[in-house]
Amino acid sequence: MDGQGMRLNKFLSDAGVCSRREADRQAQAGNVLVNGEPANPGQKVFSKDRVFFCGKEVLPEEKKVILLVNKPTGIVCTAQKKEKNNIIDFLQYPLRIYPVGRLDKDSHGLLLMTNNGDIVNKIMRAANRHEKEYQVTVDREVTPGFVKGMSQGVPILDTVTRKCWVEKTGKRRFKIILTQGLNRQIRRMCEYFDYQVTDLKRTRIMNIKLGSLESGAYREITKEEWKELMSLLEDSRSAPGKGCAKK
Repeated sequence: MDGQGMRLNKFLSDAGVCSRREADRQAQAGNVLVNGEPANPGQKVFSKDRVFFCGKEVLPEEKKVILLVNKPTGIVCTAQKKEKNNIIDFLQYPLRIYPVGRLDKDSHGLLLMTNNGDIVNKIMRAANRHEKEYQVTVDREVTPGFVKGMSQGVPILDTVTRKCWVEKTGKRRFKIILTQGLNRQIRRMCEYFDYQVTDLKRTRIMNIKLGSLESGAYREITKEEWKELMSLLEDSRSAPGKGCAKK
């Protein structure tokens, strides 16, 4: 924040609190204070100012990053350093980041890594119904009955999976788009129909696509990808009941 100051909504967005639009809404609702006084949506804040959101002080944070990683098989999606072959040690990224959800050790493909907790929660919260796309290979021929059964909902883990989009893409291959993330969901769904997954690759999370990125490589998402992602997350909630109490 330089001598020209920064618009309040950008300050809150950069700090990972909420989107700029939501920051304006919260300021209008009286949930944002600057130096103890109710904030105006369009005002600027400076380095000497103290900003509070829902009673909690907001501090400027380090650069916000979202990495697109092509996770190889054998790498564990955890920030716990004690775990052998963890994703943090594998990437050796200079900033403290953590995975957006999980991708099984035996699976590979698109994994997002970030230092923005609010984005993690909004993407992963099942109630927001954000899409994740996978390419799957199984141990025997994919039949029309299997495709229909997978798409209509499968009883696993004491529940029934949401209806989803499934398309056969080869004799033993299919594409599936999920809007939830149960533990080893695709593998368990296949097992219900006596199929075994032999290869599972995630290719898309919302608007972020794996593309031709090589296995083990990573890149920051582009400005265009970031802008579209923020737009898609605009109305997503990060947690049940999160927000300020009504006044």
